[in-house]
Amino acid sequence: MQTLNQLNNNMNDSLLAKIEIALNGMRPFLQADGGDVELVELTEDMEVRLRLIGNCSSCSMSHMTMKAGIESGIKAAIPDIKSVVAIN
Repeated sequence: MQTLNQLNNNMNDSLLAKIEIALNGMRPFLQADGGDVELVELTEDMEVRLRLIGNCSSCSMSHMTMKAGIESGIKAAIPDIKSVVAIN
């Protein structure tokens, strides 16, 4: 029998895998412009923290890419996610 902590870890691992799958669907578009995204953390509050890398880190449209593209894609795939933020 699994402990509550083990169940939480398994659930977290499952969510992280789903986030990566969602990101993998977006990566070709980011990479076409010389950028990419890296999953940094999933907080207990269901906030996904990402790092924009390459050209995405300095692009003037990165905020729009994050909100309209990446955040909406992740939330569509995993409705439990509350927010998606970029960190440096």
